[in-house]
Amino acid sequence: FEAGLFEDDFYDGAWCAGRNDPLQWFEVDARRLTMFTGIITQGRNSLWSSDWVTSYKVRVSNDSHTWVTIRNRSQDMVFPGNIEKEIPVLNRLPTPVVGRYIRVNPRSWYPGGGICMRVEVLGCPLPDPNNYYHRRNEITTTDNLDFKHHSYKEMRQLMKVVNEMCPNFTRIYNIGKSHNGLKLYAIEISDNPGEHELGEPEFRYTAGSHGNEVLGRELLLLLMQFMCQEYLSGNPRIRHLVDETRIHLVPSVNPDGYEKVFEVGSELGGWSLGRWSQDGLDIHHNFPDLNSILWEAEVRKWVPRKVFNHHVPIPEWYYSRNETVIAVETRVLITWMEKIPFVLGGNLQGGELVVTFPYDKARSQSRIQDSSSTPDDHVFRWLAFSYASTHRLMTDASRRVCHTEDFAKEDGTINGASWHTAAGSMNDFSYLHTNCFELSMYVGCDKFPHESELPEEWENNRESLLVFMEQVHRGIKGVVRDLQGRGIANAIISVEGINHDIRTAADGDYWRLLNPGEYKVTASAEGYNPTSKVCEVGYEIGATRCDFAISRTNLSRIKEIMEKFGKRPIRAPLRPLPQRSPQRQRQMQARLRKAKQAVIPSLFFPVTTCWFYINIISMTGN
Repeated sequence: FEAGLFEDDFYDGAWCAGRNDPLQWFEVDARRLTMFTGIITQGRNSLWSSDWVTSYKVRVSNDSHTWVTIRNRSQDMVFPGNIEKEIPVLNRLPTPVVGRYIRVNPRSWYPGGGICMRVEVLGCPLPDPNNYYHRRNEITTTDNLDFKHHSYKEMRQLMKVVNEMCPNFTRIYNIGKSHNGLKLYAIEISDNPGEHELGEPEFRYTAGSHGNEVLGRELLLLLMQFMCQEYLSGNPRIRHLVDETRIHLVPSVNPDGYEKVFEVGSELGGWSLGRWSQDGLDIHHNFPDLNSILWEAEVRKWVPRKVFNHHVPIPEWYYSRNETVIAVETRVLITWMEKIPFVLGGNLQGGELVVTFPYDKARSQSRIQDSSSTPDDHVFRWLAFSYASTHRLMTDASRRVCHTEDFAKEDGTINGASWHTAAGSMNDFSYLHTNCFELSMYVGCDKFPHESELPEEWENNRESLLVFMEQVHRGIKGVVRDLQGRGIANAIISVEGINHDIRTAADGDYWRLLNPGEYKVTASAEGYNPTSKVCEVGYEIGATRCDFAISRTNLSRIKEIMEKFGKRPIRAPLRPLPQRSPQRQRQMQARLRKAKQAVIPSLFFPVTTCWFYINIISMTGN
C-alpha cells in the first residue's frame, strides 16, 4: 500500500514483477468459493519511480490449474489500467464469476517504468459450512450497534440518538468549526455532564485528523453507542468508568476531508484523498514545535530558571504567521486542549497496526528515524502497551504485516521519532503545553475498510479502547490547598527523578500519571512554601490520593499587606490608656526610666523598597 521511508525494499509500495513482459501475473487465493465482481488498481506508491500498469487481463479458477479468462463476447477482455500512479481505477467484470482463485495478468505498462501495481479484488464470499478456514477465522459480534459508514449529517444524527437515549450522562457540544464551516462535534460521557468535578480526571479520544482514515471515526461512534447501552443495562465496569471519569469523544476532527473520501467510497478513496484539511494542511502535525524551544533552553541551561520543563508557552510568531500555514481545525483543538484539564488522550489513526508515543520529533535534525524519549518514557511505554496488548492483532506475531514493518516484534508499540520524525505533532504539543499525555493508535491496516468489515474491526479494538481509558486512573491524584482549605490553581507538582512537572486545575486538583512505585512528590506555588511527601502507587487501577496543604511565605504576606494599603505607612489608631491609680502610675514611670537608661534605639527593617519605622512610645502592663 505505502512505500517505506527509504524505499529500500523491492516490494515497497506495490507488487512488482520480476521482469517486464506480458507473461507476468499474480494470483489471489480467496480460500473459499467467491463471486468475483471487479478489480481496482493503482500504480506504485513511490517518490522516486513511476511504475503503473496501463492494461491487464483477468483469469479465474477453482483449482489453480485450469483457468478461464474473462471474455467480452468472443474475445479475451483487456481491462484499461492506470494513467498515473495514485488515482484508483475501478473495472467491474461484465458478469460476476464464481471461483476460488483469481489472476491478474498485466499486458502493458508505463514505458518509463515497470510492471508494478496495487490491487483490490472485489467479491462476495459464498456460504460454505464445510470451510474450516473460514469458520476458524470468522469474527462475529453480539453488540447491537450501527455498523455502517456515516456521512456528516448521519454522524450528527447518531450522536443525537445516543444523547436522547442516555440524557442523564451524555452531552453534545462542538469545539469549533472546520475551514468549510462544519462543526467539530464532541460528546461528553459523565455522571455529571457539563462541568468539571473536583478530583475527577478528564479523558479524550479524537479521530479523523486525516479525513481519509475513517476507521477511527466509526470506532468512536460505536464506542459512544456501546457505553450508553452498557451503562443502561447495568454493566458495572462501564458504570464505574462513567461515574469516575469525564470522557470526551470527538469522532471527526477533519470533516471537510472526510466528506471528500466518503463521496467516492471505501474502494475508490485511495491513500491520500481527504487526508489533509481543506487548505491542504496535515492537522496532526500542524501544532507549534515546542520541542525545539525546550531543547534549546536546556542547552542554554535556562531550565527551570527562565523556562519551565512543562507548560511551554506558544511562541508569538506561531499566531502571527500567515493563516494559510495554521489550519482552522488546529486552532480549534488548541483552544479546547487549553480549556479542559485533560489527563490522558488518544488520537485514532489508520493504515497501520501500532501505537506510537512521544516524542514524535527527533533531537537530531539530520536523522529521519531516531529514538527521542520523554522524561516520562516508562509511563508512555506502559500506556502504549496497555492498548496494543489488549488489541486482537497488534501483538499477534502470526498476523501479516500491514506494509513493510512488523511492529508485532516490538509489542505493537514504537516511539514516534523512531518510526519517522515529525515536528509539531499533536502528541508532543499536548505533553509540552498541557498536562495531557497523548498517544496515537493506528487501529487498522485499511484506512477505509468496507462496511462489512466494521463488526470485526470493532471486536479487534473494543477492549483496547476501554482498557486505555481506564489508565487515566493510574498514578497519583489530589488537591493542593492553602491553610484555610482553599484550592490553589496553577500549583506545580514535581516528582523527584522525573524532569517534567504538571500543574493543578482551577480548583486546585491534579492528576499525575505514574507507574507503580514510591515517589517523592513536591507541591509548590508562587507565594507559598513548597511541601514534599512520599506517595506510593500500587499495581491496581485506582490513583493514590496525595493531598497537599501549603503555607504562604512571609514575603508574599508582606507584599499582600503593601498592596492592600497602597504601599503607605500603616497608621493604627492609639487606644486610650485606662485610668490608673497614683501608685500604679508611679510604678509605670519607674519602668519607663529603666527602659530609657537601656538606650533602646529606633529599629529599621528593610523589606524590598520600603522601610518600616518603629518607635517605642510607651510601655504598659496589665
